[in-house]
Amino acid sequence: MAHIHEKIDFTVAIFVVHNAKILLIHHRKLNKWLPLGGHIELDEDPEIAAYREAKEESGLDVELLGERPPTTGPGTRALIAPRFLDIHRISDTHEHIGMIYWARPKAGQVTLATEEHHDIRWCSKSDLDTLVPKIPDAVRWYCEKAIDEISAR
Repeated sequence: MAHIHEKIDFTVAIFVVHNAKILLIHHRKLNKWLPLGGHIELDEDPEIAAYREAKEESGLDVELLGERPPTTGPGTRALIAPRFLDIHRISDTHEHIGMIYWARPKAGQVTLATEEHHDIRWCSKSDLDTLVPKIPDAVRWYCEKAIDEISAR
């Protein structure tokens, strides 16, 4: 997808957990193990982007986990709050503001998006140690936190 702005974009990352395992993709272009996710398009809110990216990248329909406040009035739609937010540098002149969601699978079958990814797999905490290339430290932290929090529900 084209960038919304030359300096900054908004993105979603979806950490999907099932049976104490997290779904990760090996990104073809970046050569990294990452959660599902991508850019929020101009005609989307973060929830719609998260649902779309999860479906496109894994074949799964997911349930986003989090709190949705009550709507405050006409013309307002409350969104599920991301579990975390971050900002990460993509290049010397471009950054992403990331909305990081926890999710569970609802329906569908895991399918590899071959044009974008080398691999897709469910990983336990111990599996994170065996990924090649090594999982980025921040992604690992989010994976472990998501597994712990969702498995405890």
